[in-house]
Amino acid sequence: MSHYLKQIELLRSLQKVDDDIHSIRKELEAAPQEVEDLRRRLAEVSDQRARQQDKITHLRDQERRLDTEIEDDSARLRKSKGKLMGVGNSREYHAMVREMDSLERVNRNREEEKVALSDEMERQTSLQAEVDARSIALEKELSDCESGLQSRMEAAEARLAALLLKRNEAAHEVPAPVFSRYEFIRERLEHPVIVPVANGVCSGCNISIPPQNYIELQKAAQILSCPNCQRLMFWIEASPAETEGI
Repeated sequence: MSHYLKQIELLRSLQKVDDDIHSIRKELEAAPQEVEDLRRRLAEVSDQRARQQDKITHLRDQERRLDTEIEDDSARLRKSKGKLMGVGNSREYHAMVREMDSLERVNRNREEEKVALSDEMERQTSLQAEVDARSIALEKELSDCESGLQSRMEAAEARLAALLLKRNEAAHEVPAPVFSRYEFIRERLEHPVIVPVANGVCSGCNISIPPQNYIELQKAAQILSCPNCQRLMFWIEASPAETEGI
């Protein structure tokens, strides 16, 4: 194996460790966020439950008001009917009949309103049951997530510590000037650092490199950087054995 290909192999081995480190750090960032997202969703459902309960309470208050008004006017109606036969003149009689008709009409309207309220109460109660079910499911999901978070974080931290040791070993294998160049790029660009070039296109930025750079890359004489994204490049066809997993 040429000196150049050996350096590429060492860099790709280092990159593989950094890939795993990158993945675990993403996991460590994402795990607490999952809990926060569940808490936020549960808070939203809790607010929805409260609004739903307010609607049901308001409907019940309306039902009680209608029941009271119907009962009050029904009592007045019964009282008026009891007095009707004792009325002394027709004028007073007709006035009382009109009042009774008005009371009956108002109560009929109230009864219709009660039916509509009952239908709406049934609908809102059904919605409340759905919201309650979502809340219970989210509470369980949050509890499970919180209880497993600590162990997940500890396991990820242990894997990360082992990988950092492995990275130290891999870094010592890379010549110091090449490693310094690798680290300089890693600290300034998004993952990854070393990328293959196929058909003249850098896989890091998906932009074609200039023809002269591509020619130089194919010579496999020195490690080159992409003129566009500055990542280290290697020619994907340089050696099939070297490009497995790309």
